Amino acid sequence: MSNRTTGLAAHLVGSIDWNETLAHILKSFECVTGTMHRTDASTGLLTLIAHQGIPPQVLPMLLPKIDNIPFGKGIAGCAAQRKEAVQLCNLQEDLGGVAKPDARKTNVQGALAVPVLGAEGKVIGVLGIGKMQPYEFNDSEVADLNSVAALLAPKL
Repeated sequence: MSNRTTGLAAHLVGSIDWNETLAHILKSFECVTGTMHRTDASTGLLTLIAHQGIPPQVLPMLLPKIDNIPFGKGIAGCAAQRKEAVQLCNLQEDLGGVAKPDARKTNVQGALAVPVLGAEGKVIGVLGIGKMQPYEFNDSEVADLNSVAALLAPKL
């Protein structure tokens, strides 16, 4: 178990406070912003269950847009659709169209989202983390965030 997953199990017992769990994850990856979505079985959309570090000045505008995300839209939606990690070294300069224009208003730059996979490889959620400076997450960090997602899966 990596240092990044140490202590996470303690947050995944009883009635889970997803915002507290997300805060623990962000601290272990030295990130300041993050989101956690669960796939809604009835709509097929990614439904926001926790967020941390979204600047208060953009939260009212951004929250309605990240509350329910279709697979394939934005960083979280792309991670869900591809069933693999999606990373942007600098969300502010993304020319590939993964980052949506309103996401830039958060000032997040380095971003990583991984799918949370359940039984038979079905996407049951997405975990996303971000830094306020350009940053390329290395293979170890991507693997660790995938490990965190695997720990979340039975509880999501």
